[in-house]
Amino acid sequence: MKKQIASILCLALIIVLLTACNRADKTEPTDPHKETQAAAVQTEQPTEITATQIAKEPTAPEATQAIVSQTDEATEYEEPTEERATSLRMTIGDTPVSVAWEDGDAVEALRELCREKPLTIEMSMYGGFEQVGSIGTALPTADRQTTTSPGDIVLYSGDQLVVFYGSNAWAYTPLGHITDQSDSELTDLLSNGDTTVTISLE
Repeated sequence: MKKQIASILCLALIIVLLTACNRADKTEPTDPHKETQAAAVQTEQPTEITATQIAKEPTAPEATQAIVSQTDEATEYEEPTEERATSLRMTIGDTPVSVAWEDGDAVEALRELCREKPLTIEMSMYGGFEQVGSIGTALPTADRQTTTSPGDIVLYSGDQLVVFYGSNAWAYTPLGHITDQSDSELTDLLSNGDTTVTISLE
């Protein structure tokens, strides 16, 4: 009787073991390569770029062109202009003299006469106190009664240039005054015979 029970228990144990093995054989093995590929796919998913982002981010050439365009708009190009000489220079004979010119229509007209070429005036001594010469054309006048002093330059009768080394009282249009010559130097420069006066633009 005991032997039969033992045989039954052994047979039952064998059946249990065989059943367990069959279940283990039916379980699908895990593919390590598939797991690695799945992890790689999750890791390497690209960031989605929208069309709006692409439109907002200009390429390098476009950005450079935009900067150049803005610079051109900000900077207005101006054509260089030739600076015109406006200062009058006087020479008596061979001696250049400094003159403080008046600011008036007569001086402006004299300046315009000198734009194309220097103006040379043949002067003559008169009265023992002045040199006078014809300009060759009439200038605007603004005569006023004046008592001159050495170094004064005036317009007389609209077309006569007068340079004083003495004094006289008459109605003249003031043009300027010689500033770098003393009375005695003016006398030496103007009282020794007829001379020339050249007026030009600096």
